[in-house]
Amino acid sequence: MRKSTFVSALTAAALLAGVSLASAPARAQDGMSPPENLPLPSKQYVIDIGVGALVQPKYEGADKMLVSPLPIISVGRFYLPGFGQVAEGGTTKRGFFMFPSINFIGERKASDSVSLTGTRTVDWALELGLGAGFRYDWFRAFVEVRQGINGHNGQVGQIGADIIVNPLERLELSFGPRADFASGRYMDTYFGVTAAEAAASLGNLTAYNAGGGFKSVGLVGRASYAVTDTTALHLQAGWDRYIGDARNSPIVRGGNENQFSIGAGVTYRFAFDLFD
Repeated sequence: MRKSTFVSALTAAALLAGVSLASAPARAQDGMSPPENLPLPSKQYVIDIGVGALVQPKYEGADKMLVSPLPIISVGRFYLPGFGQVAEGGTTKRGFFMFPSINFIGERKASDSVSLTGTRTVDWALELGLGAGFRYDWFRAFVEVRQGINGHNGQVGQIGADIIVNPLERLELSFGPRADFASGRYMDTYFGVTAAEAAASLGNLTAYNAGGGFKSVGLVGRASYAVTDTTALHLQAGWDRYIGDARNSPIVRGGNENQFSIGAGVTYRFAFDLFD
């Protein structure tokens, strides 16, 4: 019974993490989580689960926004039999850390925008990977890499850093730069235009081959407030500006090289043991 419950919990967590972010990665250090200076319950598993709404570009390079539901999950403590507590969370604010990096990109169709007339449909994609970082008191830096599955089979990643402050015991604010990079396969999937697509676009697009490299730079800000020991409110906002081959893409030139997003949500903390 305990094993079945454990597997079900892991499956639910994976599904929530994959579906939760229409285009923003689900990261241990970069997600909506309660303030870290609050003590964690002495349980094997401490998981914050919630829901919110996210306003973001309809697709990469779009000039129109889309409002979508935003399931949220963050892990404070996590136990693996044979390994012990592989995620401690809580007041540990110095040292190296590792985390899973997951992203879900929705399907892109020509009907999404006049600017995409003639382009082929790009199927949904799931990106799975790992990240590593270093935390020292109020400063945090990280790098992550993910592999695409289904809609694209390229590699993507991000480098970032944050300044973290707690003006109140229950309020945590973070703010910092981001730089996203991608392989040629990813770039050509979302920013490239084939000769056939250019011909079918009725003059809206020109053939274009996008190479790999850095695709955007930006900033992310976040605020989390613990209303109680189990319930927290979250607000985040981000800005990205395309650079390099992404910025020069006909798809971006027909849309917007500046991409903005804003999201808000609420989480509830679950703490439990599964193993003796």
